[in-house]
Amino acid sequence: MDNRRPHPVRIVIADDHPIFRDGLRRLLEAESDLKVIGEASDGAEAVKMARHLKPDIMLLDLAMPRMPGLEALREMSTGPAHSVRVILLTAAAEKKQIVEALQLGARGVVLKDSATQLLLKSIHTVMSGEYWVGRESVSNLVQYLRNLVQSSGEEAKQKKFGLTPRELEIVSAVVAGYSNKEIAEYFKISEDTVKHHLSNIFDKLGVSTRLELALFAVNQGLPLKTIA
Repeated sequence: MDNRRPHPVRIVIADDHPIFRDGLRRLLEAESDLKVIGEASDGAEAVKMARHLKPDIMLLDLAMPRMPGLEALREMSTGPAHSVRVILLTAAAEKKQIVEALQLGARGVVLKDSATQLLLKSIHTVMSGEYWVGRESVSNLVQYLRNLVQSSGEEAKQKKFGLTPRELEIVSAVVAGYSNKEIAEYFKISEDTVKHHLSNIFDKLGVSTRLELALFAVNQGLPLKTIA
């Protein structure tokens, strides 16, 4: 049985090196279910193409002139281009850049020295609704961020942003993927109390969703506790 998509995945390549773009186009179009519909040489052009061509996937170079990849991603996160699934291509990515990219709406981050099959796999993974970071698919973004927190150790200077010890415990539980009910049971408090704490936390950190909270916690190196 043929489970391929009835229409090819429409892709735009954004990179400032013509030879790289040409080689990547040839690799992608060798696949029957992929079609390159445009090429951009800088971030500003990538944003225009995302808005007008509305591709399924944008392969976006992190380091480009005029408008770097993260800035272009920020521009695309609002307006008609927000539905474009962006996969960042980079020679090297720091943990902070990965978190920022995901925070801005990127669906994947792929290293440029990856094997062709890995890039193809990342495209299909993102098209299926999951995330791809480095060399692996990420089905649970909050869990992935939790792992990033644990591996960060004391890399960043820990800040508390005015959060109380209890509020930091609540943030830790949210990053660990706990629901309000589970948090209430874990700390032996009511769900209303949990909601009150979350409301105060959102106000202090300037976030509005649990995912934004988890991203903020990782990005800013909050001193989180391990929640079993």
